[in-house]
Amino acid sequence: MDYYKYISNIYGLNHFEADKAIRDIVKYYLGRDFDLNELGEYAGTVLYEAADYIDKIARPHLLTWGINGDRVDRVWLSPIERMVLRDLIKRFGILKYAYRGGSWLEHYASIYLVSDPGIACILTVTNQTAYAIYKYGGEDVSKFFEGLIGEGDLLFGATWFTEIQGGSDLGANETRAWMEGGKWYLEGDKKYFASNAGLADLALVSARPEGARLGAKGLALYLVPRLRDDGELNYFVRRIKWKSATVSVPTGEVEFNHSLAYLIGDVDKGIYYIMENLMLARLANAVGAIGITGKSILESKEYIKKRSAFGKRLIDHPLIQRDIYLMDLLHRAGMIITFKAIKQFDIAWSSRPPYNADYHYARLLTHIVKNYTAEYASDITKMAMEIHGGIGFLSEFPIERWHREALITPIWEGTSNIHALDLLEVMYKKNAHKTLLEDFDGIIRGEAGYIRDAYRHMIELFSKAERLDEYSVQIYAKDMLMELGDSISSILLSVMGGETGLEEYIELGESLYKYRIVKHPFYSVFSRRLVKRILE
Repeated sequence: MDYYKYISNIYGLNHFEADKAIRDIVKYYLGRDFDLNELGEYAGTVLYEAADYIDKIARPHLLTWGINGDRVDRVWLSPIERMVLRDLIKRFGILKYAYRGGSWLEHYASIYLVSDPGIACILTVTNQTAYAIYKYGGEDVSKFFEGLIGEGDLLFGATWFTEIQGGSDLGANETRAWMEGGKWYLEGDKKYFASNAGLADLALVSARPEGARLGAKGLALYLVPRLRDDGELNYFVRRIKWKSATVSVPTGEVEFNHSLAYLIGDVDKGIYYIMENLMLARLANAVGAIGITGKSILESKEYIKKRSAFGKRLIDHPLIQRDIYLMDLLHRAGMIITFKAIKQFDIAWSSRPPYNADYHYARLLTHIVKNYTAEYASDITKMAMEIHGGIGFLSEFPIERWHREALITPIWEGTSNIHALDLLEVMYKKNAHKTLLEDFDGIIRGEAGYIRDAYRHMIELFSKAERLDEYSVQIYAKDMLMELGDSISSILLSVMGGETGLEEYIELGESLYKYRIVKHPFYSVFSRRLVKRILE
């Protein structure tokens, strides 16, 4: 059947081969060639059609009672979604890289090719569960690790940290934990946005042990299996929620009732493990945001080659070229800073509480890239819809879905307000900004002109933050997040271009600096020569 080629111009393409930016940038950070062609072929065919089909027709739903009258609380997934998840985990080994001799760069490059935020979320929370077991789990939970990364019988994980009364304010959590007969148990019914509810075999859960202090530092981290040792349900799923997008991942409400749990790590370090685990999800959120924009740009480039208006192809209209240049500029800016953050996490992820300077630097970059890429994702996908005109607004074509999917990225894993506050915390308490400045002082050594000016702008951003009072610096912090993103990205694009001989990146870095930092009008930074290369 060739139905899908009639609703998408990039169905059937190898999405790794078609996306020069991901190949260039990940190769630059890895320092070697890498091959995701097989996954790229799959992403452009089976996965691309499956994600759209799930969104339109085959959304997950909850089965509460089984045929024999037993409570099962299991989510139904369509056969195509089950197949895709199995392929991505077992055939392509997306969750193995960091644990089996690869790197986080390869893992997240694979997540980029997946792009669909719902499917990527299932992979990410499963990986987060594996990560906690791998790094902090004891012998009682180590038996679950291999299944979570796709070795042996496949297991799915979940991360249920927030609660309805507090959201990102983890200190307001009310789920409690206690010891009984040498085992831990949980009680609570406030896990309101629980991704993978009904699908997860195991979940990481935040809870407050009896007698622990109030606030976030009183939380511990637990691993909770779906079933008890006797095969009975260990917790209950109340319902699955309807969402405007990310429908391939089931999101529900979970209720713990004397639920068996395994303590992860030390009981008094839970908040550290939780925040560290969230870094994985925040990096995945950034990769998801640029993955969404990457697909929408690919769709737009192919569309303007085939569509004509006013006597010529759209690709030949100056205003269309302007829009594509801006979309590509912001997309590559987001990509290069995101993989810089991933590279830093790859360096630092063995660090443990109270953590070293490399870890705090990775955390600083993560706050910046999560916010930076999410802000641009909705803008770029909106532009893609506009390029497609009325077709871009119709649900039967994939463009509209990419915009819907983009709208979750500023919300998941902490809103911009949360990341602005966390940026200040890692600055003032950990001096992570000094590590960043030291790193970039080395990166730009020997450089001049706008590259050095962008570095000076970073210094001034931090200096201003240090001069402001507590109230004013919080107002300033959201702007600082974006300006740091632009400054860092402009430097990285230019330096990468110089080191690799890929001159287009030098030009993009200069355009970004002049447009976003100096505030030049866009027509003055637009490059007619470069846009033709982008459109090739």
